[in-house]
Amino acid sequence: MSQLKFTKKDFDTFKIDGLDARMDVLKETVRPKLENLGEYFAPILQGLTNDEMYVHVAKHARRSVNPPEDSWVAFSNSKRGYKKLPHFQIGLWKTHVFVWFALIYESPLKKEYGGLFEDHLQDISQHIPENFVWSADHTKPDTSPHRELSSEQLKTLMERLQTIKKAELLCGITIPKEDVMKMNNREFLSAIEEAFTEVSYLYRLLQKEIQKTS
Repeated sequence: MSQLKFTKKDFDTFKIDGLDARMDVLKETVRPKLENLGEYFAPILQGLTNDEMYVHVAKHARRSVNPPEDSWVAFSNSKRGYKKLPHFQIGLWKTHVFVWFALIYESPLKKEYGGLFEDHLQDISQHIPENFVWSADHTKPDTSPHRELSSEQLKTLMERLQTIKKAELLCGITIPKEDVMKMNNREFLSAIEEAFTEVSYLYRLLQKEIQKTS
C-alpha cells in the first residue's frame, strides 16, 4: 500500500510564505498524495454510490498573489469537473484533514437540493453521527459539530442553500493534525472510508431526486 497519510511536512506546507514557494512544495509533497488518495477512493465511492467517480485534484491555477491555505482532491460523476455537482472531498488545512460530502456555491440546483434535504431533515439529523461536522463555506476551516446543532439550526443551513447565492453545505469529519500524525496508514484510510460511508447517504438522497426529474 502506498503511503497516503499526511505528515507534518504536508501540513507545514501551508505555513510557507509566498505563492511560488508554497506551490513548489505543495506540488512536490501534497499533490502526489492527493492523487494517490483519488485513485484509492474512487472505486470505493463508486461502490457506495453506484455512480462512476472521476478524480479532480486541486491545481490552484487561478492564483496570482495569495498562496492556497488548503488543498484537496474531489470526486464527482463527471470527467469535466465537480464544482457544479454534489461531490466528495479529501483535503487538508495546516491544522486538520477534512473529508466532505459537498454542495458548493457553483451548483445550479442548490435550491432544489436544499429543499430535498429540508424535506428529509429528521432522517438526516438521526443518520449523521454525532462526531460529524457541518460547514457553510468550503473556503473557511470553521465547522459546526452535528451534536451541537438543533433541528432548527440544521434547517437554517438547508434554507440558506435555497435562498442565498453563495451558500454552501458540507458534511463530514475533520481530523486534527496531531491525531493524523499518530495514525498509521491503514487507520487513516479507514477513518476516511467510514466517513464516506456515512455521508454517501446524502449523495444517494440527491440521486433519487435526480432520477425522478430526469
